[in-house]
Amino acid sequence: MNVFVTGGAGYIGSVCSEELLNAGHQVTVFDNLTEGHRSAVDSRAKFVPGCLSDAALVKKSVAAARAEAVLHFAANALVGESMTNPGKYFRNNVASGQNLLDAAVECGVKKFVFSSTCATYGPPDKIPMTEDLPQRPINPYGESKLMFEKMLLWYQQIHKLEFVAFRYFNAAGASEKFGEHHRIESHLIPNVLKVALGQAAHCEIYGTDYPTPDGTCIRDYIHIRDLAQAHILGLAPGKSGFFNLGNGDGYSVREVIATCESVSGKKIPVIEKPRRPGDPPRLVAGAAKAKTELGWKPQFPKLADIVATAWRWHQKNPDGYPD
Repeated sequence: MNVFVTGGAGYIGSVCSEELLNAGHQVTVFDNLTEGHRSAVDSRAKFVPGCLSDAALVKKSVAAARAEAVLHFAANALVGESMTNPGKYFRNNVASGQNLLDAAVECGVKKFVFSSTCATYGPPDKIPMTEDLPQRPINPYGESKLMFEKMLLWYQQIHKLEFVAFRYFNAAGASEKFGEHHRIESHLIPNVLKVALGQAAHCEIYGTDYPTPDGTCIRDYIHIRDLAQAHILGLAPGKSGFFNLGNGDGYSVREVIATCESVSGKKIPVIEKPRRPGDPPRLVAGAAKAKTELGWKPQFPKLADIVATAWRWHQKNPDGYPD
């Protein structure tokens, strides 16, 4: 299948492109490299530099790729930034995303797979979180993703564009080639591993008085290659709808730090700080729907295995990608 991957130079997009190629698909990566890295694009893929805000270029590129499916990862994804610059998030994640949807329809694309987020739910009414929970995002990032989800429903109803939208929990880990290198690193595991690499003096815990066993927030971590496999399964004809992707096991911040210490063999000093506004005590995925309807089964369900792959990649690439 010819697959058009937006944001394929980013963390999740790069590994998904790699796995698509390993599975025998042809991949065109479309990325403006504001957040991604040229060297994170698999050498077997065709690379097209460009921005989704350029509707003419998007249409031309989708047509040239003879795309049968689109995997859409390109987005701004910093929750804190979305609270100070909401316009950036609605322009890029919604308005520019519409250019991609229109190009897909005009070029006869049969399947659209969207990288969404558990941030569309907001604070959950129950744990584990299932797809039928009310969606009440508490920041413009989550709101922008929810808006695009609603657009997908209308495009499917009106234009018959079949879609799958995956609501991720915390992506982590690495493949042998590709790993996590963000312009602004907000994720816990790579920030903790920076201490193990000697690139930071300590890591920080925000809030130690949550109603959890050790007082720190609990989150669900999913390996990046397990995410990629879900996307490949989502390409199957007839598969459609919204799916949570997580392991269903929650780990506290202290447990993550302890695991990073164990895997790296390094002592990781900690500084405790007050809670951050809006951080729920516990976010854990209910992913039974993806397992039942898509046949998805995570291959890296344990946190230690996820961290081990990240640690190997960061040891080989201590400064991330060269560009």
